[in-house]
Amino acid sequence: MNWLTWLLGAELHIAGSVILWREIIGNGFGLASAILGMRRRVGAWPVGMIGNVLLFTVFLGGVFDTPQDKDLWGQAARQVFFFAVSAYGWWRWRQARDSHEAADGGAVAPRWASGRERLGLLAAAAVGVAVFTYALSLLGSWGPLADAWILTGSILATYGMARGWVEFWLIWIAVDAVGVPLLFLAGFYPSAILYLVYGGFCLLGFFTWLRVERRLVGVPTPAPTAEALAGEQP
Repeated sequence: MNWLTWLLGAELHIAGSVILWREIIGNGFGLASAILGMRRRVGAWPVGMIGNVLLFTVFLGGVFDTPQDKDLWGQAARQVFFFAVSAYGWWRWRQARDSHEAADGGAVAPRWASGRERLGLLAAAAVGVAVFTYALSLLGSWGPLADAWILTGSILATYGMARGWVEFWLIWIAVDAVGVPLLFLAGFYPSAILYLVYGGFCLLGFFTWLRVERRLVGVPTPAPTAEALAGEQP
């Protein structure tokens, strides 16, 4: 298990700062997942789940005795939620792909959330921030309010992606706007830089999905294949 030992302890030294290779590699998987998500490929979900496992250990710097000794419990907890919601997203997109939900061959057909769904998002955001701020304060998280919003917004954005809502890109942008200064101040420089990259990427993803949504409006959905129908039988 030499590769595992290396992965757990490997460090990169840049300008007097110590950076874990786990943080770089984990964020690399996250970026790859985002690219696949923009392209509406099912592989976005399992790729992202690998990154979640790596970053969980990174953000509990005090627990795992890493150079960044601050425990960002919200950042760590969101990796757990990511993993769970990604399992749902993986299943949801496979079902959508097999039933040919999108006429252009993508795994899912992008759409705007309904008014009721948007109200649900707003209510979940308010409750999530309040509950997580309190919980993260008790855990001693560094910057509990910002950490709570990042956690809440990340869960909602991931769920929105699983449902195929165009708005999920906008939620991610709001998460990045808070995450960049928080991570820079906490010393998680690779993650902070990647959040900046994510911000621009999310704008690209938003307009990409918006174009697809407009293109698919009015396009008839192909009838399910016999194989897809057979798969739906109990």
